[in-house]
Amino acid sequence: MKQMRMRTLVGRLSLAAAVVGTVSCGDVVRTGRAPVFLVVNSIGGGEASSAFLLSDVIRNRTSPPPCSTTNPCPTVLDDPGTASLAVNMKDFNVTPAPNNNNAVTITRYRVEYRRSDGRNTPGVDVPFPIDGGTTTTIPANSVGSVGFELVRHTAKAESPLVQLINDPAVISTTAYVTFFGTDQVGNDISATGTILVNFGNFGDQ
Repeated sequence: MKQMRMRTLVGRLSLAAAVVGTVSCGDVVRTGRAPVFLVVNSIGGGEASSAFLLSDVIRNRTSPPPCSTTNPCPTVLDDPGTASLAVNMKDFNVTPAPNNNNAVTITRYRVEYRRSDGRNTPGVDVPFPIDGGTTTTIPANSVGSVGFELVRHTAKAESPLVQLINDPAVISTTAYVTFFGTDQVGNDISATGTILVNFGNFGDQ
């Protein structure tokens, strides 16, 4: 009888161990199967790729004609962004060495704006999120750059930015920029970086 109980206990423990092992494998799968990971080294905003962006909701251009100092042209422009991205191997001492299959191709991005005061309703407190496409391939253990649209000009014609044209207020946000891609065998990879974006009517440039 004792021997039978012992066998039953061993069987239950073995089953429990198998279940735990299965759950662990599932967690690994959810964290990504790719042997590489993507890192956002830095994000710059505007034509000068600054560490933060002053997003002007309107500019009075004085050139080219017919725009002039006496007859300026109110103009709405988008704001570009640039990101430095790195692709690193998960196993630093990987054997064999990284190959072309480990390169990552970035295919799209998403930009979301958030305020520190918690008022984050798109179209009311902050601009609507952006989804866009871009294509850049970065080899493993290398760094590359990708350009993207950080603020769309259409957002400056919508609430809450359009109200800033005649309002001295400034809306301060953090833009969360997520880049999505795959390695060359189809494993999904993504990474997120941030940049400070202040919206307002900052005067002519």
